[in-house]
Amino acid sequence: MKELDWQEALAQRLFEQRIVFLSGSLTDLTATRVAAELMTLDAEGDSGITLRIDCGDGSLATALTLMDVIELLGVPVRATCMGQVGGPAVGVLAVCTYREALPSTRFYLREPSTQMEAHVREVEQWAQMRSDERERFCARLALAVGQPVSVIADDLASGRFMGADDALAYGLIDEICRPDAEIRKLPGPPIGFRPRR
Repeated sequence: MKELDWQEALAQRLFEQRIVFLSGSLTDLTATRVAAELMTLDAEGDSGITLRIDCGDGSLATALTLMDVIELLGVPVRATCMGQVGGPAVGVLAVCTYREALPSTRFYLREPSTQMEAHVREVEQWAQMRSDERERFCARLALAVGQPVSVIADDLASGRFMGADDALAYGLIDEICRPDAEIRKLPGPPIGFRPRR
């Protein structure tokens, strides 16, 4: 089996299991793919969706859009964090119905860096729009994790690193997946990977 074939087979199997991946940087392209997959799965059935997150950077506007999509879905979205979740991806995590993380997951609350090329007259409008986005993001994150908006704003401004235990105490996740956790078998036949000969 060619490498591309087994990757496509694996991606298809995960999609059939209602699992979507958000990994790498949260770009417009990534957010569009994730939103399309979430909305497709929402339309295809009433079972919950698992969103696997390993995303450390991205755009605040893109995160707000993806947060809107998740909140408007008609099915619950369970987030499983692995690797790193940082910047705007923290907001995507926060709006999920249930949030869990692997023990080694790292969380980084920080404001995303932004760049702009515009005429000098547009800079003030851009700065105001950016400030409004930040306020909305802080308010939504605060509501989701049960922290005051001022605490969220301060942590984003100063940058705050957290391990899984700290994220649990902060209210960012609901559970840490431990080795003694219940193991649930995926329904359906096995994918059938075999060693190469």
